[in-house]
Amino acid sequence: MTRIGILSDTHGFVHPRVVAFFAEVDEIWHAGDIGSIGVARQLAGLRPLRAVYGNIDGQELRIEFPENQVFQVEQVRVLMTHIGGYPGRYDPRARRLIAQEKPLLFVAGHSHILKVMYDKQNNLLHINPGAAGKYGIHKSVTAVRLVIDGNNMRDLEVVDIPR
Repeated sequence: MTRIGILSDTHGFVHPRVVAFFAEVDEIWHAGDIGSIGVARQLAGLRPLRAVYGNIDGQELRIEFPENQVFQVEQVRVLMTHIGGYPGRYDPRARRLIAQEKPLLFVAGHSHILKVMYDKQNNLLHINPGAAGKYGIHKSVTAVRLVIDGNNMRDLEVVDIPR
């Protein structure tokens, strides 16, 4: 059993309640627009960090993190990128990656809108954790926690903090 904390679009700031929300996780995943190497170091100091860079991230973060990550947690194949779109409306690059990698879990950010959807066509769970920072159009700060147990993804929880 692996407990995961997922966030995106911090833009250089992580809300303290998001940090507290991740207190019991085993790993933290950041789906891009980290905003500063300091945020990446802060998160990596809490738990092992997997991250991808986003469209606002500069050279330092692009050197440190890839554009896409494909990895396995227990029996779940994960694809994470920043700009992904949504089931039925994926970004063309994300659509190609999903077809090629066949993940059970697809994590993307960018929109600042929290959405968790099952994609029947691609047989995967899609998670966009919204935005965990204080910059952008979002009306609340959001992040996601879930448990991966074998090939089962369960106990998904959301923190939703009004701005």
